[in-house]
Amino acid sequence: MERYYQPEIETASREQIKAWQDERLVKQVKHVWDNVPYYRAKMEAAGLTPDDIKGRDDLHKLPFVTKADLREAYPYGLLAKPLSECVRIQSTSGTTGKRVVAFYTQHDIDLWEDCCARAIMAVGGTKEDVCQVSYGYGLFTGGPGLNGGSHKVGCLTIPTSSGNTERQIMFIQDLQATILCCTPSYAAYLGESMKEMGLTPDQIPLKAGIFGAEAWSEEMRRDIENTLGIKAYDIYGLTELSGPGVSFECSAQSGMHINEDHFIAEIIDPETGEVLPEGSKGELVFTSITKEAFPLIRYRTRDICMLNSDPCPCGRTHVKMCKPMGRSDDMLIIRGVNVFPSQIETVLLKQGYSANYQIIVDRVKNTDTLDVQVEMTPEMFTDNMGEIDRRQKELVEGLRSMLGLTAKVTLVAPKSIIRSEGKAVRVIDKRKI
Repeated sequence: MERYYQPEIETASREQIKAWQDERLVKQVKHVWDNVPYYRAKMEAAGLTPDDIKGRDDLHKLPFVTKADLREAYPYGLLAKPLSECVRIQSTSGTTGKRVVAFYTQHDIDLWEDCCARAIMAVGGTKEDVCQVSYGYGLFTGGPGLNGGSHKVGCLTIPTSSGNTERQIMFIQDLQATILCCTPSYAAYLGESMKEMGLTPDQIPLKAGIFGAEAWSEEMRRDIENTLGIKAYDIYGLTELSGPGVSFECSAQSGMHINEDHFIAEIIDPETGEVLPEGSKGELVFTSITKEAFPLIRYRTRDICMLNSDPCPCGRTHVKMCKPMGRSDDMLIIRGVNVFPSQIETVLLKQGYSANYQIIVDRVKNTDTLDVQVEMTPEMFTDNMGEIDRRQKELVEGLRSMLGLTAKVTLVAPKSIIRSEGKAVRVIDKRKI
């Protein structure tokens, strides 16, 4: 039987969802106009006032917000509430420039935790469950978000944070954890470690996992499920919007339901900014319609995906987004070919390799080079150079078929690529572009 945390919201009619969105968007636009000079200036530059926005059908008129805006307005330029009403910040792990700092009122945190509670109940979680939260805590949103959601469901919560794998496994075994929340790469590492300890899936008490914060393929999902003996579910979110729980998978696992009572999603052409019809592939844009302290209007996520509002067998009526197919800004262009790391991962896992790999891009004599370093599994590890050469050629062929270009493949010994306890570093781009 499908479980819901807030059934009257999660199964509301499409008409009701649109009515909530219309009303809340109008209120939010007025909120930022009155309280955020940065937004007001952007709207005035576009020739808009709050009176021009009557509902979500007018959303396309509003200007986009990008990560560049967040950096420019750092730290307080997009704050819509007095600091005295804010109770927390969270921050992205950004790689360049200033970090993005997002602010929360207590009401913002309550709503965010509700979204995470919906995700936990969608994987079958109840107050009878033991939920181990192995996302990082601190500035990273993963730990605090799922921790709060777990409390709201009533689970016994184990706030292990990331790292200290030996302790993680001890708590999973001793406290009989049933739900694991962490990045997919760390889930794969935990599974690998337990397998090395001689634990079989039926000796691991976990039944479900909620994995997000980085891209992962369907092949990686199956690998994690087989090693840990669980059902693996996807969760999506951005610090800029709140954190994990913007959308989540249900039992149907055919996309992630967006919490549309809090966020309006659009798909745009990343080149032109034009809104595309449902079912089109493009860049995902979100508008926060209930966030008080740090509301973002038409925030460009850079994630490439599609939306689908077909009825879902789980009974939830909120629109679904597919797993992001890559990002418009981490897409690699190699010798004129668009390459997403997820495509490379798909080829590796289909040929029986683990999810531990590194993509190294460089430029030699004005020509791009693509070097994929792949760990062999313990079962396939050998010092037979003929066998290694044969396997490398197979991977080269598989990658050529998937990508349309030739990559250099180097097979390396098991455990020789540094493991990640947070987001995995998959790509090293040495080009000076």
